Amino acid sequence: MGMMGKVKEAQAKIKETQAKLVYLTATGESGAGLVKVTVNGDRKLVSIDFDESLLSPKDKEMLSDLIVAATNIAMEAIDVKIKAEMKSATEGMMPNIPGMDLGGMFG
Repeated sequence: MGMMGKVKEAQAKIKETQAKLVYLTATGESGAGLVKVTVNGDRKLVSIDFDESLLSPKDKEMLSDLIVAATNIAMEAIDVKIKAEMKSATEGMMPNIPGMDLGGMFG
Protein backbone atom coordinates (compact mmCIF):
# COMPACT_ATOMS: atom_id res chain seq x y z
CA MET A 1 0.00 0.00 0.00
CA GLY A 2 1.34 3.43 -0.88
CA MET A 3 2.08 6.14 1.65
CA MET A 4 -1.16 8.02 0.87
CA GLY A 5 -3.16 4.84 1.41
CA LYS A 6 -1.51 4.37 4.80
CA VAL A 7 -2.23 7.98 5.73
CA LYS A 8 -5.90 7.59 4.79
CA GLU A 9 -6.11 4.32 6.70
CA ALA A 10 -4.51 5.96 9.74
CA GLN A 11 -6.92 8.91 9.52
CA ALA A 12 -9.90 6.57 9.40
CA LYS A 13 -8.61 4.58 12.38
CA ILE A 14 -7.98 7.79 14.34
CA LYS A 15 -11.52 9.05 13.64
CA GLU A 16 -12.99 5.71 14.67
CA THR A 17 -10.99 5.67 17.88
CA GLN A 18 -11.86 9.29 18.69
CA ALA A 19 -15.57 8.44 18.38
CA LYS A 20 -15.10 5.70 20.98
CA LEU A 21 -13.24 7.91 23.47
CA VAL A 22 -16.49 9.24 24.94
CA TYR A 23 -17.01 5.77 26.45
CA LEU A 24 -13.74 5.92 28.38
CA THR A 25 -14.02 7.14 31.95
CA ALA A 26 -11.59 8.02 34.69
CA THR A 27 -12.30 8.78 38.32
CA GLY A 28 -10.28 11.03 40.59
CA GLU A 29 -10.54 10.95 44.37
CA SER A 30 -9.52 13.44 47.01
CA GLY A 31 -9.87 13.78 50.76
CA ALA A 32 -9.13 10.08 51.26
CA GLY A 33 -12.13 9.18 49.08
CA LEU A 34 -14.54 11.78 50.49
CA VAL A 35 -14.91 13.25 46.99
CA LYS A 36 -14.99 11.27 43.74
CA VAL A 37 -15.21 12.89 40.32
CA THR A 38 -15.66 11.01 37.05
CA VAL A 39 -14.84 12.40 33.61
CA ASN A 40 -15.19 10.86 30.16
CA GLY A 41 -12.88 10.67 27.17
CA ASP A 42 -14.53 13.76 25.77
CA ARG A 43 -13.00 15.53 28.80
CA LYS A 44 -16.43 16.26 30.22
CA LEU A 45 -17.39 15.94 33.87
CA VAL A 46 -20.00 13.19 34.18
CA SER A 47 -20.44 12.79 37.93
CA ILE A 48 -19.47 14.11 41.34
CA ASP A 49 -19.97 12.07 44.48
CA PHE A 50 -19.09 13.25 47.95
CA ASP A 51 -19.56 12.18 51.51
CA GLU A 52 -22.53 13.82 53.23
CA SER A 53 -20.30 14.90 56.10
CA LEU A 54 -18.98 17.63 53.76
CA LEU A 55 -22.40 19.30 53.46
CA SER A 56 -21.85 21.44 56.53
CA PRO A 57 -21.67 25.19 55.73
CA LYS A 58 -18.36 25.37 57.58
CA ASP A 59 -16.90 22.84 55.13
CA LYS A 60 -17.96 24.73 51.98
CA GLU A 61 -14.43 25.88 51.09
CA MET A 62 -12.94 22.46 51.82
CA LEU A 63 -15.60 20.77 49.64
CA SER A 64 -14.79 23.14 46.80
CA ASP A 65 -11.07 22.44 47.13
CA LEU A 66 -11.65 18.68 47.21
CA ILE A 67 -13.85 18.81 44.09
CA VAL A 68 -11.18 20.79 42.22
CA ALA A 69 -8.45 18.37 43.32
CA ALA A 70 -10.47 15.28 42.37
CA THR A 71 -11.38 16.80 39.00
CA ASN A 72 -7.75 17.56 38.21
CA ILE A 73 -6.76 13.99 39.13
CA ALA A 74 -9.53 12.58 36.92
CA MET A 75 -8.52 14.82 34.00
CA GLU A 76 -4.91 13.68 34.24
CA ALA A 77 -6.05 10.04 34.34
CA ILE A 78 -8.32 10.41 31.30
CA ASP A 79 -5.52 12.07 29.34
CA VAL A 80 -3.33 9.02 29.98
CA LYS A 81 -6.13 6.71 28.80
CA ILE A 82 -6.79 8.82 25.68
CA LYS A 83 -3.12 8.80 24.71
CA ALA A 84 -2.93 5.03 25.22
CA GLU A 85 -6.03 4.45 23.07
CA MET A 86 -4.73 6.68 20.29
CA LYS A 87 -1.28 5.12 20.40
CA SER A 88 -2.83 1.68 20.19
CA ALA A 89 -5.02 2.76 17.26
CA THR A 90 -2.13 4.14 15.24
CA GLU A 91 0.59 1.68 16.20
CA GLY A 92 2.23 0.13 13.18
CA MET A 93 0.18 2.17 10.72
CA MET A 94 2.74 4.82 9.93
CA PRO A 95 6.47 4.51 9.48
CA ASN A 96 8.58 5.57 12.44
CA ILE A 97 9.57 9.07 11.36
CA PRO A 98 11.87 10.74 13.90
CA GLY A 99 10.20 13.77 15.44
CA MET A 100 6.69 12.73 14.35
CA ASP A 101 4.75 11.68 17.43
CA LEU A 102 1.08 11.15 16.55
CA GLY A 103 0.25 10.36 20.17
CA GLY A 104 1.00 13.94 21.18
CA MET A 105 -1.74 15.23 18.89
CA PHE A 106 -4.45 13.96 21.19
CA GLY A 107 -3.38 15.21 24.61
